[in-house]
Amino acid sequence: MSSDVLAVAEHRRGEIRDVSYELITAGHHLANDTGGDLHLAVIGGDTERFGEDLNREGVDYVHTVSEGEEFNHDIYVQAVEALHAELDPEVVLMPNSVNGLDYAPAVANRLDIPLATDAVGVDYDGGLTVTREMYGSKVETTVEVGGDQQAVTIRGAEWPAAEGVGDAEIAEFDADIDTDVGSTVTGFEEVGSGDVDISEADFIVSIGRGIEEEENLPLIEDLVEALDATLASSRPIVDNGWLPKNRQVGQSGKVVTPKVYLAIGISGAVQHVAGMKGSDTIVAVNTDPNAPIFDIADYGIVGDLFEVVPELIEEFE
Repeated sequence: MSSDVLAVAEHRRGEIRDVSYELITAGHHLANDTGGDLHLAVIGGDTERFGEDLNREGVDYVHTVSEGEEFNHDIYVQAVEALHAELDPEVVLMPNSVNGLDYAPAVANRLDIPLATDAVGVDYDGGLTVTREMYGSKVETTVEVGGDQQAVTIRGAEWPAAEGVGDAEIAEFDADIDTDVGSTVTGFEEVGSGDVDISEADFIVSIGRGIEEEENLPLIEDLVEALDATLASSRPIVDNGWLPKNRQVGQSGKVVTPKVYLAIGISGAVQHVAGMKGSDTIVAVNTDPNAPIFDIADYGIVGDLFEVVPELIEEFE
């Protein structure tokens, strides 16, 4: 008996978020295991454009719900509940994002189904299993999720983004939304966004406690300028007040997926790695050849950053 999978895409300020394409990859993998179809839902905003953009390989159906412009808790809950009643999927996948964690528990509660959050792996072999990280990402645990139907939120940057143009059937879904809801979106303000969103950067130069003092920041900024990159950091730099919170990469910061991530003076603690391991190419500079960052780096330079960085600047200027 086959069972379908429903994944809920996410968008913000007129753009589909990367986690939506990762949801497609996870959902396609799961639908292959269940032998069912992958249904993708996009709620609110420019649903016609979003629907075409989300028509990637592996998607069987795209359901658009034209209600609202930006995220709204009540509308999302109603829309997903209505889609679930119509499609009767075995698994509902949602992003483990700020928005996803807002409405996913309400959806699970309304549907009276179990919810597993922050999944880094999902599999199905007659039943759903979800892999999660514990103890600061030091260990992974795989658990069986009971029930005939389940809901799961997936962590971003854990699956590759779906590519290619698919042949999904795209159709408007009438969710019969009650717009007389308790919550209203009056605007969008990204807290602590500062001057740049590092999650959108293609080339990141990230620094750790290895830079030793705030007075050494200008040296790194010169490298950032020479490479036309974006400056980010691990948590100790932010805790010291040398860079603002919006520059922090990691579990308590932002998840980034640049084409190149140049880690300078970063040891590679699991909390930091959780936020950048999805980078296409990782280059590490560290004096300690046994630093954990070298375990995930594609290229490594064992050396003093105060000697390496000036040479890099000279090379790229």
